[in-house]
Amino acid sequence: MDLDIFTLSNGIRVVHRPINRPVAHLGLLIAAGSRDELESEQGLAHFIEHCLFKGTQKRKAYHILSRMEDVGGELNAFTSKEETVIHSSFLSGDYARAVDLICDIAFRSTFPPKECEKEKEVIIDEINSYKDSPSDSIFDDFEELVFPNHSLGKNILGTIESVKAFTTEDIKRFLARNYSNERMVFSSVGNISTKKLKKLLEQQIDGLTIDKGNSRELTAPVKHLPISREESRSGYQTHVVMGTRAYEARHDMMRPLALINNILGGTGMNSRLNLNIREKYGFTYHLESFYHPYLDTGLFGIYLGTDPGTADRAIQLVHKELKKLREQKLGTLQLSKAKKQILGQFAMAQENNGALMLSFGKSLLLHNEIESFESIVNDVDQLKAETLMEVANEIMREENFSRLIFRNQQPSGFQ
Repeated sequence: MDLDIFTLSNGIRVVHRPINRPVAHLGLLIAAGSRDELESEQGLAHFIEHCLFKGTQKRKAYHILSRMEDVGGELNAFTSKEETVIHSSFLSGDYARAVDLICDIAFRSTFPPKECEKEKEVIIDEINSYKDSPSDSIFDDFEELVFPNHSLGKNILGTIESVKAFTTEDIKRFLARNYSNERMVFSSVGNISTKKLKKLLEQQIDGLTIDKGNSRELTAPVKHLPISREESRSGYQTHVVMGTRAYEARHDMMRPLALINNILGGTGMNSRLNLNIREKYGFTYHLESFYHPYLDTGLFGIYLGTDPGTADRAIQLVHKELKKLREQKLGTLQLSKAKKQILGQFAMAQENNGALMLSFGKSLLLHNEIESFESIVNDVDQLKAETLMEVANEIMREENFSRLIFRNQQPSGFQ
């Protein structure tokens, strides 16, 4: 895979993959997410992401939103636990337009007070909409159980109270603390030479004053103590999430856990949870396992939504599958199939150039390197069944799990 990695004159890193395709993808990734918020700032990183689109030194909100749409492109942004991303997809002939707009948003936003006040109402609606979806909100509530009193456990959206309280000064303090050169990466996949892309970016950053210091300081979460909690919720289904802390993103056992997660409840319809709970008993429509590695910790868990009368039985069946992984070593054929499946999924994901752009950028941003597909294939090929059992016995033990259940409580009028 042809990748060019270089550093701009102000210290911002860039990764570019030249491809001969009509559609290009460009993003600016910033190592500043919800985990970088202070206790009084819950939801601020996400609020800033919204307000970046409200006006710059030379554009009003309308002109920002229509700039790429006018030429058939797309402009978007998102905030996660550990990063904020502004990205665009567009025809390759519009690279200059995309570079100009993303840099304008990221480096010249003015955060007009009236516009930001209006955006608070939009985010409050987003929070309320999220609360109406227990199958979504249970994941954030579960993270609060596993990462208590830590920013990793806080909802990215914040609370209605915290959002209402944000001021322009709060925005400026967060930017000064977190938006520095060394915590930014441009990522590009498209039909443009590296030389021309570098020239476009240098033109946009010329004269900008961006802090070159201010390294990221992470506060590690305290030791996990398993806890179980149940809540009554209106609706038809009972929702369950169970899980525990797991390996960080660069841990030696990260890849074995990723493989076990795929075997247990990954995207394939042949996952063990799907075959042995959904297909065999018909207990649940949505059932999955997940593994989220962060910079200094991780989260492994299982989610299911089911009828209230089958919830406890479904939970028992989940633990039965976990026990199999701990006690029964995969056979040679089983292990070979599992490896081929995850590598095939990874290879197909590389056909999505937008997702690839984000993946390159995140790897360079958080780990200062981009692992080749060949290296990943080699690592997966080397995995042994004994290693997978070792990981299963360390991570997938019932006594180490926290559990959150939203019990169904049908309101009047439900049939």
